[in-house]
Amino acid sequence: MPLVGRPAPDFEMLSTKNLKTLDEKVRLSDYRGKWLVMFFYPMDFTFVCPTEITAMSDRAQEFFDLDAEILGVSVDSVHVHKAWINTPRDKNGLGEIRYPLASDITKSVSRAYDVLIPEQGVALRGLFIIDPEGILRYQVVHDLNIGRSVDETLRVLEALQTGGLCPADWKPGDKLLEV
Repeated sequence: MPLVGRPAPDFEMLSTKNLKTLDEKVRLSDYRGKWLVMFFYPMDFTFVCPTEITAMSDRAQEFFDLDAEILGVSVDSVHVHKAWINTPRDKNGLGEIRYPLASDITKSVSRAYDVLIPEQGVALRGLFIIDPEGILRYQVVHDLNIGRSVDETLRVLEALQTGGLCPADWKPGDKLLEV
């Protein structure tokens, strides 16, 4: 089970990085030197999932400006991911998105990050922030029917990047606690 403050579980998965060939893998080591916001979602072509994926994509530049990359993960194949990306938003698709989706078709990564629901064969909505050295710094897991907040994810990322003590309801620009 992943624990905050320890090395993040390693992974290697096919992704949509090359949407044409679908042959490009993503690995934890690819993100060395950058922050990684990795989130799991249950399945493609569902209802809550596209709201999260497109919301993250619409605000991707804010993450990139913070030297962070985004990676979405589900147990679907890269072929299903591609079909969903090629489906317009107004038809329950994603349309073009600004970061890759990875295929955890073996469910090994969902299991390693302790978000797999074995009896359903899908992942809970787990979100993990991994620092540039590969250390897990934040994790939150939601039930299947609750979407995550992009604002909160950005707030936590910026708080982690301060390296200081951030009080409750801290926002970028607020003072850090002094000891």
